[in-house]
Amino acid sequence: MPIMTPLQMKLARTAVGLGVRELAAEAAVAPSTVQRFESGRGDMHSRTLDRVQRVLEEAGVIFIGADAEGGPGVRLKA
Repeated sequence: MPIMTPLQMKLARTAVGLGVRELAAEAAVAPSTVQRFESGRGDMHSRTLDRVQRVLEEAGVIFIGADAEGGPGVRLKA
């Protein structure tokens, strides 16, 4: 499982139609934690980041790591 970047989190959350508060509730974290991470103003503990990423993956997101063709991204499961 690739490490999710702040931009990937925001893109993924938006792609599946989750607001900050909805994602935070699903992952059992504070909304301010999600906002802080997405804005690049703070990190998340690895366990918390894993939990948030798992929620987004269960909602249908696939995280794509950076490669020679471009940076990290997201896409939706078919």
